[in-house]
Amino acid sequence: MLSTLLIFAFFLPWCLSIPVVPKDVHDDLSFFQDYFHRFFYSEEETQYNSLEDQLRFLQHFFRLEETGWLDEPTMAFIRQPRCGVRDIADYSFFPGKPKIHKNRITYSIVSYPDNMSRKTVQKIVQKAAEVWSSVTPLKFRRVYRRNSDIEFAFASGYHGDPYPFDGKGEVLAHAFAPDPYYQGAVHFDSDEDWSDSEEGINLFLVAVHEIGHALGLGHSQDKNSIMFPNYKYQDPELFRLSDDDIEGIQMLYKVSTLGRSG
Repeated sequence: MLSTLLIFAFFLPWCLSIPVVPKDVHDDLSFFQDYFHRFFYSEEETQYNSLEDQLRFLQHFFRLEETGWLDEPTMAFIRQPRCGVRDIADYSFFPGKPKIHKNRITYSIVSYPDNMSRKTVQKIVQKAAEVWSSVTPLKFRRVYRRNSDIEFAFASGYHGDPYPFDGKGEVLAHAFAPDPYYQGAVHFDSDEDWSDSEEGINLFLVAVHEIGHALGLGHSQDKNSIMFPNYKYQDPELFRLSDDDIEGIQMLYKVSTLGRSG
């Protein structure tokens, strides 16, 4: 919903008198700009791009109708719960295509959500890891030490990295690409209502997505991909990686490049 009033306010700056922008429209605009600068390009990078350019870019990326307007479908889409990792395109890799250079990967769980038992969380994380091992030579093993290849943690607000969580709502989790100099990490916002069902936020689905990041996959534009940035529930018992997910992870972890020793 972008009213005629907003069109005049933002796209006709030469008008002699500019009407006051209603608060709800102003709030939507502020939300969009914050979203765009967090997940796509910074204010500095977009200082010479118009609002319409930014809207068309976002709509093109998410395969929405490219109206160039802050319409209701666009606002509804960007208000959906999502991953906190910045967006790239199709199945994609992080710059430099980082990956874990061995096929035996250790992981640890250092903290848990208040509303789920530790045993349940442990089973879910193992099941999520096995999704990726089913289509690659990768094997995951849980360890009980801090120096594992991937560390899982639940935290709220500021938690030691540059990306504080926002409380219950928009950003559900984030993960860091593989790096040869520091431990991989997957962080879940502990303020969310985590579950093993369709109630609240299903931990399995988010864990599969974030493990994909920890292995080196970026976001995908394919809405059927688990690496699509927005959260969408599907039955974990029927879950399968999309062709896009499989193609991406298999391209990154070629059998010939992993070696035999792990």
